[in-house]
Amino acid sequence: MKKWKSFTMALLMASPSVWSADPMTDAMQVAYAPYRAALFATNSGSAAEAGKAVEQGQAQWAKVVKRFGAKPVAPYDKDPEVDSTFKAVSGVYAKAKAEVQEGKLGQAHETLERIRDLLAGLRERNQVIVFSDHMNAYHAEMEHMIVEGPVWLKSEDGLSRVQSQTGVLAYLAAQLAAKAPAALSSDAAFEQALAAVQKSVADMGQASASGDRAAIKDAIKGLKKPYSKLFLNFG
Repeated sequence: MKKWKSFTMALLMASPSVWSADPMTDAMQVAYAPYRAALFATNSGSAAEAGKAVEQGQAQWAKVVKRFGAKPVAPYDKDPEVDSTFKAVSGVYAKAKAEVQEGKLGQAHETLERIRDLLAGLRERNQVIVFSDHMNAYHAEMEHMIVEGPVWLKSEDGLSRVQSQTGVLAYLAAQLAAKAPAALSSDAAFEQALAAVQKSVADMGQASASGDRAAIKDAIKGLKKPYSKLFLNFG
């Protein structure tokens, strides 16, 4: 538990200079760090760890609501959906907390996933782009490959569909490198985590080019772990 607490505190203390957008975006990005920790804990931690992580994410989000809920700042000040989005995020945390208390960690993890979409939608409506958006874009297509890839391989044209989706992943992985803020690009830990993601995509490319369906299935299974590590620490 001590190791988990230290890790979470390191996330909370991450420098806002990584984002440097506007005060509200920066505050939401600070709150995003314990949110990522909560996602990780509900997916792989114990009930105690998950409960603590969700509470920390909920507490950090409450600070955002207290500071900006009644008076959003530019560019969000003209968005009529800020209040409903803030309330929705708070509701997700409350639901996830109850699910963790009931021992439903997998369900809590799925519940928490909605926060990613809510905050991405809030930024998109207000023309705000952060590195997390590029991470989300890669994640969506990676999950598409993980879910649909094995199904595609059962059909005659499945190989070409896998190859096409591999190209999408390769492009989005390159975007992760191209769009990373300078503060991340100069971080050796980030570079190492990003390299692992890029290697998993390169392995996917080699497997799909070979046409070996067993190798392709193995490569698909290898996509999630490196992405999860990159997302947890830097997403």
